[in-house]
Amino acid sequence: MLTAFARAFRTPDLRKKLLFTLAIIVVYRVGTHVPIPGVNYKAVQQCMDEASANQGLFGLVNMFSGGALLQITIFALGIMPYITASIILQLLTVVIPRLEALKKEGQAGTAKITQYTRYLTVALAILQGTGLVATARSGALFNGCQVANSIVPDQAIFTTITMVICMTAGTAVVMWLGELITDRGIGNGMSILMFISIAATFPSALWAIKKQGSLAGGWIEFGTVILVGLVMVGLVVFVEQAQRRIPVQYAKRMIGRRSYGGTSTYIPLKVNQAGVIPVIFASSLLYIPALVAQFSGGNSGWKQWVQNNLTKGDHPIYITLYFFLIVFFAFFYVAISFNPEEVADNMKKYGGFIPGIRAGRPTAEYLSYVLNRITWPGSLYLGVIALVPTMALVGFNASGNFPFGGTSILIIVGVGLETVKQIESQLQQRNYEGFLR
Repeated sequence: MLTAFARAFRTPDLRKKLLFTLAIIVVYRVGTHVPIPGVNYKAVQQCMDEASANQGLFGLVNMFSGGALLQITIFALGIMPYITASIILQLLTVVIPRLEALKKEGQAGTAKITQYTRYLTVALAILQGTGLVATARSGALFNGCQVANSIVPDQAIFTTITMVICMTAGTAVVMWLGELITDRGIGNGMSILMFISIAATFPSALWAIKKQGSLAGGWIEFGTVILVGLVMVGLVVFVEQAQRRIPVQYAKRMIGRRSYGGTSTYIPLKVNQAGVIPVIFASSLLYIPALVAQFSGGNSGWKQWVQNNLTKGDHPIYITLYFFLIVFFAFFYVAISFNPEEVADNMKKYGGFIPGIRAGRPTAEYLSYVLNRITWPGSLYLGVIALVPTMALVGFNASGNFPFGGTSILIIVGVGLETVKQIESQLQQRNYEGFLR
């Protein structure tokens, strides 16, 4: 991998793309430390020092924003509104015929869906920004902080609108920076910004574990966490690269004097077809009862039950629900994103068939059978990876700072592998070795 990067910097056009990407990353990281107007920055820093790192859904969004959410900066919402908008439109594509027709139109339809995603991103940024400002004003953003109510000293309506506009504009700028990386950089701009946001929290999290450790000044815990992280990276790489290749044979056809088809290929079905989305869905859904209980008045029985069982990540009920929700959403997302009947119809249309399987409905049934079989280990793997932070809370007393958590390690490894593949493919295009040397 290091050799590939060295060769990329020796190639002039690739070097320009890499330097442009690094410049955009610097701009993005600077924006994550610029506070918005109307925020008492000293009170925010004091609450950041006092509050625990385990902030539920706020902690998840804070991770995607590179720590900018809890600091209430101009990039506080980060890339999260765009991710949510993309997932919503992907799910609506199955439900709304108009979106499904646009998806089948090729590049023009994809551009239209991308435009809808941008509009929805701005709308979600306004909604999430309003919720963040309201939470900060009420003091609920940092539970237990003495100066939480003074984070937003001026609670006038003009100040609130200004804060929401600044965060919405920051989200639009982040979306624009990601598209710049996609067009003029090394590609996958949104994924790279997400990668940078998560990787930026690693040094502070590792150092916090070292300071909290008691064996040899914390170095034993520090080294153990690094070792566990390396093992997890290897496991994630192994599973993310694993796939079930279903062979497909295309019949030879004569059109005029030319012969078409007669080739052999395969359909790659990944073991983890759903990626990190089931973990995000499960985390968000589990935090909704805690959020409702936090803002509801009184002291009812259901509120006490939620606060006792669904707010602590190491509670057995929370762990059980979290694991089963991840498994459920893994099957749910795979069922939505992969349509065996559509794949079987396309194969039949172009004269393709799976050896030993009849074309049409038997092919669709066979694909569904194989997909269900490989989704089981994929969903169980996601559940185990997502529970690693919970085990770290007990084993290392990490207080939510365990850096190699399920969501973070999946995104880090996935984006890293995809970026390296893109750089290697561009290197092969520019350094192609022919038959005659």
